[in-house]
Amino acid sequence: MSYTNVYIHYVWSTRKRLPLLQMPYRSDLFDHMYQNALLKDIYLDRVNGFTDHVHCLVWLRPEQTMDSVAQLLKGESAYWFNNHAGFGSVKLQWQEGYFAASVCLSMIEKVRNYIDNQEQHHQKRTFVEEYEEWKKLYLITKDLDNSLAHYRLKTRR
Repeated sequence: MSYTNVYIHYVWSTRKRLPLLQMPYRSDLFDHMYQNALLKDIYLDRVNGFTDHVHCLVWLRPEQTMDSVAQLLKGESAYWFNNHAGFGSVKLQWQEGYFAASVCLSMIEKVRNYIDNQEQHHQKRTFVEEYEEWKKLYLITKDLDNSLAHYRLKTRR
């Protein structure tokens, strides 16, 4: 039997950075993502976010890939959100890509705290500001999709 200890911090946004994840929809969606992850044998340690993006901390099992877990979490959650009675005409679409980074075991508590406190964190800075810092820190050379480029063009007008 193989044993791994690989934690991945995922981040993805709504398409075009639309602020669709308002309360109480956001907490309902995150509760559903957690329950669905259990059914799919995904160990979702944390899920949280803000109006336009999601953070997940996942412990990968040996047979799982980063991409397969991201696609399962993203695809099913958008499907559920869009077909859930009571959410009305709001239609959720995720950006095409995602950000994923491994998390050192010594940093797990720090990442958990960061994910748990997204609402307070984004009172001080936007996701776009944060993403620009990530690009420098992680040497990201292109946007996850055109959502951020669209957002920057829109805010400069």
